[in-house]
Amino acid sequence: MPFHDPELPLDQRVDDLLSRLTTGERIALLHQFTPAVERLGVAAFRTGQEALHGVAWMGPATVFPQAVGLGATWNDDLVRSIGEAVATEARAMRARDDRVGLNLWAPTMNLLRHPLWGRNEEGYSEDPRLTSAIAVAYTRGLRGDHPDHWRTAPVLKHWLAHNNETDRDTSSASVRPRVLHEYDLRAFRAAVEAGAVAGVMPAYNLVNGRPNHVSPHLREHLRTWTDQDLLVCSDAGAPSNLVDSEKYFDTHEEATAASLLAGVDSFTDHGTDASIITGRIQRALEPGLLTEADIDTAARRHLSVRFRLGEFDPGQGPYADPASHAFDTSGHQALAQEAAEQAVVLLKNDGLLPLPEGTRIAVVGLLADACKTDWYSGTLIRRSTPLDGLRERFGADSITFTEGVDRVRLKCAAGWLRVPDSDQTVPPQGPEIALDPALLTGRTDLAPLTCGPEPTEFALVDWGCGTWTLRAPDGRYLSVADDGFVRASADQPGGWVVQETFALVGHGDGYLIEHTGTGGYVSVAADGVKVADEPQVFTLEFLERGDEAVARAAAQADAVIVVAGNDPHINGRETEDRTTLDLPPHQDRLWRAARAANPRTALALVSAYPYAVADAHAQLPALLWTAHGGQAAGTALARVVAGDVSPAGRLPQTWYAADTDLPDLLDYDVIGSRQTYLYFDGTPLYPFGHGLGYSSFAYEDLVTAREGDLIRVAFTVTNTGPRAADEVAQLYTRAPRDPAAALALPHRQLMAHRRIHLAPGAARRLEFQLPLSELAFWDVRHDRWAVAPGAYEMLAGASSADIRIAATVDVDAAPIAARPVREAGLAAAGYDEQDATEIVDRTRTAGDAVRAVDGGTGELLFRDCDFGDGVCAVSVEASGEGAVDLISGSTATTVTVPATGGAYDYRLRTSGFTAAGVRDLRVRLRGPLRLARLAFTATAQPRETA
Repeated sequence: MPFHDPELPLDQRVDDLLSRLTTGERIALLHQFTPAVERLGVAAFRTGQEALHGVAWMGPATVFPQAVGLGATWNDDLVRSIGEAVATEARAMRARDDRVGLNLWAPTMNLLRHPLWGRNEEGYSEDPRLTSAIAVAYTRGLRGDHPDHWRTAPVLKHWLAHNNETDRDTSSASVRPRVLHEYDLRAFRAAVEAGAVAGVMPAYNLVNGRPNHVSPHLREHLRTWTDQDLLVCSDAGAPSNLVDSEKYFDTHEEATAASLLAGVDSFTDHGTDASIITGRIQRALEPGLLTEADIDTAARRHLSVRFRLGEFDPGQGPYADPASHAFDTSGHQALAQEAAEQAVVLLKNDGLLPLPEGTRIAVVGLLADACKTDWYSGTLIRRSTPLDGLRERFGADSITFTEGVDRVRLKCAAGWLRVPDSDQTVPPQGPEIALDPALLTGRTDLAPLTCGPEPTEFALVDWGCGTWTLRAPDGRYLSVADDGFVRASADQPGGWVVQETFALVGHGDGYLIEHTGTGGYVSVAADGVKVADEPQVFTLEFLERGDEAVARAAAQADAVIVVAGNDPHINGRETEDRTTLDLPPHQDRLWRAARAANPRTALALVSAYPYAVADAHAQLPALLWTAHGGQAAGTALARVVAGDVSPAGRLPQTWYAADTDLPDLLDYDVIGSRQTYLYFDGTPLYPFGHGLGYSSFAYEDLVTAREGDLIRVAFTVTNTGPRAADEVAQLYTRAPRDPAAALALPHRQLMAHRRIHLAPGAARRLEFQLPLSELAFWDVRHDRWAVAPGAYEMLAGASSADIRIAATVDVDAAPIAARPVREAGLAAAGYDEQDATEIVDRTRTAGDAVRAVDGGTGELLFRDCDFGDGVCAVSVEASGEGAVDLISGSTATTVTVPATGGAYDYRLRTSGFTAAGVRDLRVRLRGPLRLARLAFTATAQPRETA
């Protein structure tokens, strides 16, 4: 058939296949699990294969560092190679298991503006340019180099402004136009324009009061950035959320139709049961909520991806060649180690590191003998913990290990809590067994805990935020199974709902043990220990505190490495934000005990996010950080500690000194609340781009030149130290400061970076070309990109705060004109500053309005409003009920808005208002009204129009 002919143009092949499908078959294409069309030889297909840092959920695979760790490498070339390896393994795994998909849901593009976000581990950086650079590299690797065929089809997550797990499917991010264009859209746009992206996935949250799954930005922005068909895949369950949790639509047929019209092409809902979604689409056709042309548009995008993957070619395209199906190769193993090494960030070093040969090292801490995976990891084929790596590098005789757990016994009225003796063995959990994280729950084939005269000693760990784990002597964690019994049965905490965590709730002289996963309490019954509504009171007997054991080990060593951090399955993960930047109290105790016993103590943080460790920075000679580094994490850390590798990872996000430096988790206005290195006015603990090494580098001879719409920047970096090492050269710009313009522009912003390797004494000349458009900001006065005129500083250095050399470039752009309010009016959301307001949806399909938070009083400030030679009236377009006060200098008026009948029922109310010339305007909103626009006229207007 013509659609099988690779010599025909892609559009013609898609048209041919589409024309052969019935309406029902076309609708069936729109669910994640698409059935086969056997009469045409079209195979079943599913969208969605997780591959954030390796192929996930489908069994053994090479596990690379977490995404935030890849961001910390600042190495585009390395990340592209990782993308190639991941895509190659996806193809190889699919060749033996057709459940493995080639539509990869990666990478995550959400900017790490707030470090308490639970999914911090999934993003690359708080900076849009660094995020897009790493994402472009990864997607190019995933896509492959063939001009027509794709190795895999990557989908970017999560569109748009998604940075909270708290109420993630019902909360709305208030994103003003400048933040939308300059921050959140910028990262996505660069990645899409690079041409290696097959689609995007909308996020669970709402933006400006409208769910992302019906976002007009999909049509107005995303699809204008490329001529290629983009496949928009919903997040799991999100289509149903539009009715069930968000209550944005009354019926699922309305919601499904609205999603499809907005641009969603593939519905991930109700698991493998496609009938529910396809039924909703079919029923939406009948009353005209959808047309068959709407179905065809989405079906075309689905088929376009499959054609590019080679599915309908003879032999299924070049990437289906078995010779290219490499899996777990020595090259992939070496790449995983290199990535883990390059991700290590040396935060502080007062000469302690590197440690020389023969050093007796005490390796202590809760993560010292751990190689943690996260929700989006594959199954480890091999693993290396920090303890493993240090023993291998320095020799087992030089290493002393103490985990630092608290050793306890628990007693209740029925006796001591104990793990029963059992002849049962736990099946192996090695690489030959594929575990789906969604199925990781407590086992039921082991006897539950009991209470009796003989106690069991448990390892108790406080992971912070009131979350604890208990571990039996055989290394198994206490877990609660579906039958409610408590067993020592889990290798590690895990699962969508973690069944291995508890809270110790003080009760008189003892504790109630609350099970986090169910909310029930540990209780003793005749048939064993279970979780029930009626709690049991337990007394806690400490046999040994972890800090005591750490102090003993530290005192006997030449140096101490405390390995601290998080377990990615416990707190700070998908579905759960953190509540503090502080290190968990248990781990804080451990480093303090180690330092008190031995001042030569280094703190190695292995975590998915930043911590506020100001005391550790002040008291310890060395600190390091690395994200969970995948299968080679321990080897990489040991090689850095030994000096085999000079660390050159750089922080991809700001590390703040305290929780008080942070805005509210749901405050998405990075400009107004001064978030990220771009706008933060305080002093961070460690700045964006920070990272030390074992060598030193000089920056010299910065030269700039303006050539048309390009700015050329060049400078020389020289290794002035004693070691061969990497350096990450960073180029920032600072816009001219014009107080008269009253523009809130970034303190500095990253424009380019390059990671280079230099031998001692070697130098390299680096050259960058910056399009003038990269200096632009979104001018809300005229709804367009604009470049402020003046002298721009070009800043080169080793971090956003360590600028070594600078030069200026004069940009002769047009001055930023005042707002033409007399001619164009004012969009309420186009303010310069605001207080106690939020942006909401103008209608369910498009537009923005503004309301006061909780229906109270809020205020908007519009600077430099040009009223020309005078206006005498203002018209307010608003819905709801309340009042709008306008104040400009000595002129003020109040426009009363009677109840309009509904949130989307906008009316015009007009009042006298006299103003002339250029002046600031304050607009105060009172009551539960929505303000969409203001219009100004030189003649009187009727009091109200519908």
